[in-house]
Formats: sequence, C-alpha cells, structure tokens
Amino acid sequence: MVRKAENGADMIERDKSKDVGALAELWPFMKPYKMLAGAAVLALMLTATVSLVLPMAVRRVVDNFGAEDGALLNRYFMAALAIAGLLAIGTGLRYALVTRLGERVVADIRKAVFDRVIGMSPAFFEGIMTGEVLSRITTDTTLILSVIGSSVSIALRNILIFIGGLVLMLITSAKLTGLVLLIVPLVIVPILTMGRKLRKLSRVNQDWIANSSGNAAEALQSVQTVQAFTHETASRARFADVTEESYEAARRRIRTRAAMTVIVIFLVFTGVVGVLWIGANDVRGGDMTAGMLVQFVIYSVMVAGAVAALSEIYGELQRAAGATERLVELLRTNDHVRDPENPVALARPVRGEIGFHEVSFAYPSRPDTPALDGFDLTVAPGETIALVGPSGAGKTSVIQMILRFYDPRSGQITLDGIALDQMARQDFRKELALVPQDPAIFAASARENIRFGRLDATDAEVEEAARAAAAHDFITALPDGYDTYVGERGVMLSGGQKQRIAIARAILRDAPVLLLDEATSALDAESERAVQTAVETMARSRTTIIVAHRLATVKKADRIVVMDQGRIVAQGTHDALVAEGGLYARLARLQFTDGEAA
Repeated sequence: MVRKAENGADMIERDKSKDVGALAELWPFMKPYKMLAGAAVLALMLTATVSLVLPMAVRRVVDNFGAEDGALLNRYFMAALAIAGLLAIGTGLRYALVTRLGERVVADIRKAVFDRVIGMSPAFFEGIMTGEVLSRITTDTTLILSVIGSSVSIALRNILIFIGGLVLMLITSAKLTGLVLLIVPLVIVPILTMGRKLRKLSRVNQDWIANSSGNAAEALQSVQTVQAFTHETASRARFADVTEESYEAARRRIRTRAAMTVIVIFLVFTGVVGVLWIGANDVRGGDMTAGMLVQFVIYSVMVAGAVAALSEIYGELQRAAGATERLVELLRTNDHVRDPENPVALARPVRGEIGFHEVSFAYPSRPDTPALDGFDLTVAPGETIALVGPSGAGKTSVIQMILRFYDPRSGQITLDGIALDQMARQDFRKELALVPQDPAIFAASARENIRFGRLDATDAEVEEAARAAAAHDFITALPDGYDTYVGERGVMLSGGQKQRIAIARAILRDAPVLLLDEATSALDAESERAVQTAVETMARSRTTIIVAHRLATVKKADRIVVMDQGRIVAQGTHDALVAEGGLYARLARLQFTDGEAA
C-alpha cells in the first residue's frame, strides 16, 4: 500500500517489511563510532572464547576427581575459577561498551529524524499525523536501542558460541556431533518459515502503535473542543478501538513467536537428551571418559542454548528491521519545497519589495480547488497593503506563499526581485515577521515566548516589544510576571493574550517585511486600538501585508486588495473602493451599516 501526499512529500507505507537486512541502514549512524564498536566486538569475542574454554577446565576437574595428587586437582579448580573471573570481567566490559554504543547511535538517529522533520514544509504534515512522527522518534528508536544495545551483541556472541561449540564438540566426539547435526535442519525450517510471518506481524504491530499515538495526540491537543462537544465517550471508544487493534496485532506476533520458540527449544533439547543417552552408553563401554562426556554435554547445551537464543533474538531483529524502515522512510521522504543547490544570496539591507507574477496554486489536499488563480500583485518597499475578501478567497494562501511554505504550480514569487525558490529559505525568512491567526505559544515563560522572535534579544528589548504590543500590563499581572510559565500551547492565556504575545514576538524580530494574518481578531476593542497603533508605527518603516476580515482594521492601509476565488477583483483606498461599489462596498456595508444598526 502506498500513501502519497501530492504536496511534494511522499510517504510510503509498505505492507511487506524487508528482512533483517534493513538493519544495514543503521550503518551510517554507527560508522563514526567504529573504534567503540570494535572494542565492543573484541570484548564480545573474549567472553565467547572464555565461555568455550570453561568446559575444558570442567572436564579436567571431573576426570581428576579420583586423582591421588590433590594439588593437581586444586590447580584445575583455581584455573576454572580464574576463567570464570575473566568471563565476568569480559561480560561487564561488553555490556558497558555495547550499551554506550546503542545509546549514542539512537541519540544520533533521533536527532537526524527530528532535524529532517522540523525542516519539512507544512505540506508534509498534510499526509502524516504528528503523533505518528513522534511514535517513530520514540517507540521505534527504543526498539532499535534494544537491538544495538543488547540483541545484536547477544546474537553475535551466540553465533560465535554456536560455531566454536560445534567445532569443539567435533573434536570431543565426532560420533555424537554427527548425531547432533541431524537435528539442525529440523530447527532451521521453523525459524525460516515462521520468521517471515513474524516479520510481517511485527511491522503491522508497529503501525498500529503509531496510529494509537497519533489518535491520542490529536485528542489531547484538542481536549477543550472534545469536552465542549461532550465527545469524551466517543474519543475514548475510538482510542480504545485503535489500542485494541494494536493489542491484537501484538498478540498475533507474540503467539507466532512463542510457537516458534516452543518448537525450536523442544527439538533442540530432545536431540540433546537423545545424544546424552548414547554418550552415557559410550562411557560405560569405555569409549570415552566421564569428563569428555560432561564436556560434550556442556558444549551441546551451549550450542542448543545459542540456537534457542538466536531464534528468539531473530524476532527482535525483525521488529527492529521494521522500525528501521519506518525511520529511514522519514529520513528519505521527498519534500518538493527545498532549497536550491546553489542558492542566490539576498542583498542586504532588504528593501522589502514583494512580487506575485501570475501565480496559480492549489493545496495538495484539494488539488482541484485553486487557492490562487493567476494572482498578480506587486508590493512596493515600505507599502502597507491589506488583503480582504470572503472566507476562502486566498488571503492566507498569499501569506503562506510569501513564506514559501508551498511552491506555486505556475508563476513566480519574488523578494527584492529574486525568486524565492532561488534562495535558501532560512536566508529570506530571516527578513519576515509573522503574526498568524492562531499563534503558536510554547510551553515556556512569557518572556521566552516573546524572545522566540529574536533569540539574542535582551530582557529590556523583550519588555519594550511587549509594551508596544499592549501585552506588558497583563504579563506583569501574571504570578511570576515575565517568567510565568504559560502552559502547553499557552493554555493559561486567553486568546487575546496569545495574540498580543505573538505580536510582541513579531515586533521584537524587527524584520523589514511584516505579515499579519488576522492578527487582532481575538482582541477586545481597547487592546485592538492599542495594538493597531503599534502596528501602524511598525508599518511606517517596513513592507506590511495585512489579512483581515474586519475592515475597520485596514481602512488606513496604503492600498486595499480585494480578493475573491483566488483572484484580485479590485484594489485601491478604502474611500475609492466604497465609491466604486462591488464586493468591497458590499462587505463594508454589511460590517459598518448593519453593524451600526445592530
């Protein structure tokens, strides 16, 4: 199944997961730590080697139980103790190195995925839920951590023990080893056949976990709306359904893995018991010593344990392979809104001339509904223009195109005569200050939310911007003033207070181009007047584009641009447009005449 967002961000979902070879995608993240990985491998080889030597010491001890020389027996016991001590030290060293490597690599993966996602255009998020992205960054990377920090090292150790144990079993008794090898095909078959099914179930399980996270995040981020419309029960039921689907997928995966483990362990240990029975008869017949049999049995148990462990670890590797695929998908997601390879530098100081040249655009989620249709507009440096028109006319789309959140289907948008798609987005966005209709307030203090506009601003500059935005009084009235924590998404603030903080943030940025998208829609009349005065002061020295439904806020603009269905239908001053009649005059009559009558 392929889910494609026609926005320049292509998200691919594969019904069929790759095999554990997908884990090879982790190598670029491990490559910088080759020395650490090499040390971990050496420690791993040391512990595996010591583990294989230990049965030899046990054989010597068993064969010398009846020896008259007690000193010899003591030396064998001391040697066995020394080997055990070396094994303990090697195991501890292996754990420390491998765990450190896993934590380091996973931290780098998380940073790489976040770095990639935070730079994606808004179009990307039309095709994937934020909660699903967070699930990949957290849940999927946790799976990878368990593999790198544990499963891979255990798997390699068991492979070494399996190979070394078989060789030493052969040296100890070729006859008994031949009997053991007859069991191997019986063990491998269920691993291969059931492993394929387990791989698919692991991927399905991870997808449902991501869906569950996305569903929960969506509901919790809109908890007030959920409660206001008494949708708690429906939301609980929906989350419960998704969670149950996740559980069912996990249950199927666990059942398959458990069945595979049962079959493998039963076959392995049944074979070991049979071989032990034959070996006991050989000891009675004098064909081998008791110590040799004990040594062979220990190696048999080690090899059997290695096979059983590998069958179990294989399931973990399958899950990690699916998680790796999902993370790699994010890292390789194609975003059509991207910087050019050789960006043109924007000349400073920026004049602020903005040009739309026959721009046509439709949102990816609504490809058949044009948001802008042959839109042609030039804004002179320092000019204040207002975009007005009915809902859906394309006013906010103009703001988003200036920020290059999207690219037009045709036409060109310029800043100081340079096309936006010829410049690095970071370069020209530094010269823009935005106040959106629904401002983003972060889970931090009021001061830090304003300072978001310019991170190097001093406290005095932050407070000066707050005064200009008519925010100083309400901020100082908060429990800790400017240092008051405002809660996630500004939950402790009213809508008008959020907008004033957003306006203060834009004032602090002091950019040559100011974009106001319904910036005063949530303000009361007194605050709106104060903010309007601040905006007018700011607008005198910079290019300003104002989107507003309330015409009272745009009457003093140098030019009013009337939009309808993505096109410009009229432009001029307030008085000229009223005298001209048409859409603007009708909107003005509805707001001013009918409003006064009301």
